[in-house]
Amino acid sequence: MGRRFYKCAAGLIRFFSHRMKTEWEVPFEDGPCVFVVNHVGAIGPVDMMAKFPLRDKCHPWINNGMMEPKEVPVYVRQDYWWKPGCFFEPVLTRTVPYIAAAILPPILKSVPNIPVYHDQRIMLTLRQSVRTLQKDDYLIVFPEQPSGWLSHHNQINTAWLRLGEIWYRSSGRALKLYPVHIDTKKHLFRVSAPVWYDPARRFTEQEKELGEKLAKGIRGGA
Repeated sequence: MGRRFYKCAAGLIRFFSHRMKTEWEVPFEDGPCVFVVNHVGAIGPVDMMAKFPLRDKCHPWINNGMMEPKEVPVYVRQDYWWKPGCFFEPVLTRTVPYIAAAILPPILKSVPNIPVYHDQRIMLTLRQSVRTLQKDDYLIVFPEQPSGWLSHHNQINTAWLRLGEIWYRSSGRALKLYPVHIDTKKHLFRVSAPVWYDPARRFTEQEKELGEKLAKGIRGGA
């Protein structure tokens, strides 16, 4: 039932919203990989799962708290869903988080997601990610960190890149990472050439370099 709901919802989104084009810097080569994407508020995840051409094999990382009704209000308030200090903030604070708590969990659970935990259960996230890659499916990660309303820190979250080390130990293969910039004005997915996790180097030796390359790609090369 959940899978059918997701496909129906995605179809309605495609029908009633702008079509998206996809530009690949280099031709896509099939195989296990991670698409690293700018968030663009709620638009990024929606566009990737409803309009990205490879969506049927994609599994987004989603904060587990966004799928738990009791935890959703906290995430809504800390993710800048509205401009701080705006005229309607008192009303929005008392209503939107609880509306989201009723609506979002069943929707997100219908998506073929990888739940992300921020405690010792992170190993469950990594193990499920490896199993997904072993099926030659793809992961989607949104690594930007919000710094305010409609803004993000220059540096992206890089701790998740340890997945490259775990994937190599499991498969003997290097992990391929595609930076994706969602251009909402041009209705475009701009996919940069892949960045590779180098299994011959320690994670700490390449973490900053990988983060900078991926950050540049998801911001459209700016």
